[in-house]
Amino acid sequence: MKYSNERELAVYVLCDIFSEGAYNNLILRKALNESRLDTKQKAFATELVNGTLRNKINIDYIADSFSKTPVAKMKPLILNIIRTGIYQLVYCKRVPQSAVCNEAVRLAKAHGFAPLSGFVNGVLRSIARGLDDIKYPENRLERASIEYSCPLWMLELWAKEYGEDEAVALSKAFTSPSPLNACVNILKTSREELALLLEEEGFKTSDETILPQSLHISSTGDMVRSECFKKGLFHIMDEGAMLAVYALGAKEGSSVADVCAAPGGKSFLVGELTGNKARLFCGDIYEHKLNLIREGADRLGIKLTERLCDASGEKLCDKADFVLVDAPCSGLGLLRRKPDIKYNRAEEDIKELAALQRKILKNAVEMLSPGGILVYSTCTLTRAENEDNALFIENELGLEPVPIELPVDVEKDSRRKGRFTILPSKYNADGFFVAKFRRM
Repeated sequence: MKYSNERELAVYVLCDIFSEGAYNNLILRKALNESRLDTKQKAFATELVNGTLRNKINIDYIADSFSKTPVAKMKPLILNIIRTGIYQLVYCKRVPQSAVCNEAVRLAKAHGFAPLSGFVNGVLRSIARGLDDIKYPENRLERASIEYSCPLWMLELWAKEYGEDEAVALSKAFTSPSPLNACVNILKTSREELALLLEEEGFKTSDETILPQSLHISSTGDMVRSECFKKGLFHIMDEGAMLAVYALGAKEGSSVADVCAAPGGKSFLVGELTGNKARLFCGDIYEHKLNLIREGADRLGIKLTERLCDASGEKLCDKADFVLVDAPCSGLGLLRRKPDIKYNRAEEDIKELAALQRKILKNAVEMLSPGGILVYSTCTLTRAENEDNALFIENELGLEPVPIELPVDVEKDSRRKGRFTILPSKYNADGFFVAKFRRM
């Protein structure tokens, strides 16, 4: 489809996400690639989509506060025009209010909703005038649920597990975009050299990271088109995920099994940290995801063997010195990166996922050599999927917790007990849980 501007693209992408259940990262990337928008327009369209998703509950609450027609009864296109308009009014202070309202009216008229253009204009202008008068619930968690657009059940769950203060801090942290983090391919370059090369291409970088192999990139362009990316000098990987690989501590000459490997980032980092001298096996249940691993490994120059494998019941290899189980999970640590998870995940999913994780763990332990190391990690923040499964590994599967060594001073007290949690409210990284064990 040919989009007239970035606002139109954002509205149609949001319609696909909310009406068709499309994944925001996939549908947005497809729309951007097919559009004729320039780099700045694509960046603004991306902000509109992801920002609206991250703040949807608050945006809809504001809409219902000023509109006689409730959000639930609005036509999808009109609703998403209003949503993107509210996002700009509340969160994009640099955009003139008149431009927000005028563009919203133009979009409504351009797509056959001229009779509703006055309604759109009235709602947005009323909101622009009354932003300081919005009333929120007095209950702290209920207010945070709306202000920070976090489902109340998630907040209540985190309040039980981390305390009310941390629950609110987490919900607030998830309203901010996550950094684009490059994992430097130390087989080919250094962080300092990569930073210089990327800046020559017009990207801004920062080394204010947790790990010495990381580099934050400020980009309004497509990193896949970067010459540094094409040459395999880095791959995109959040530092929370990187910490799980550092915790594994795989050695040169050892055998390593990454049983839920796609899209391959952790396997690539294992290859880099072992100087490409480990026997590395990567498994996934889907062939198309194995293709991603192959392509990434070829680009980076990583030696590995990929196999189609159901980690819940099939052996990726006979025996391994190190086994990494980065299990499928509820993904609640990724809400900055994938805000649609907030609206697609239900509390009932957690019990089902925890059971699947235990099946994978039981199968993974059978691959582990005596004295071998297993690291269990998730990108979520629920006790059932994290601490409870760590106890399952120790008490039911008979593995011994191992203190975790890292090259950085992160969660030192927890690491002594063989596990740690990365909270986005504390670190500029995805939420992650990591636990390390040895087979006796």
